[in-house]
Amino acid sequence: MSDKPKELDNPATDAPDGDAAVPADILERPSSAILTLSEGSVDVQEEVAVGAQPAQLGSARYVHAAFFAAAALTGFLSARLFTTVWNWLVEWPFAVQHVPQLLRLSEEQRGGVGSVVGVVSGFWLLFYIYKKPLIRAWAEGVAGELTKVSWPDRDAVTKGTVIVIVASLVATVYVTILDRLWGFATRLIYGS
Repeated sequence: MSDKPKELDNPATDAPDGDAAVPADILERPSSAILTLSEGSVDVQEEVAVGAQPAQLGSARYVHAAFFAAAALTGFLSARLFTTVWNWLVEWPFAVQHVPQLLRLSEEQRGGVGSVVGVVSGFWLLFYIYKKPLIRAWAEGVAGELTKVSWPDRDAVTKGTVIVIVASLVATVYVTILDRLWGFATRLIYGS
């Protein structure tokens, strides 16, 4: 072993004719790559270019879509339920006698209040469910498994659809012919 430190090979300075040669991998690097040297290691950092495409959400987009769909459905159903119950209470004399404020709003205004209640309950459900780590983890697991599914391409779906339609038509014609044949045989045996 020698006490002299080992020199690193540098293709840019080790050209046989003394000219600085540029390695091919440097020419292929994107212009947004920055090389920084820190204590003998090379770190590559990527700059974010102006107007660059945003990062894909992956399977998380399905999870978020499912949560928003659940919130929208809950909001719609709770708005309808709230408005229906209020309209039912207005028609009940006992409720109107004890709570006369039920009659202060018209039926159309009650629908608007019901919509507000639906929106609030939908957002409440969205945040309530999203805060639950077990539910979120389960939904992310389901979405992750769905991304692993090998979905058929357009050509395979078209061919499968044509096969199903043709098979259905053949089965329909076959059953129709058998029905007519057995109907004819029944009329011959038993008479009209």
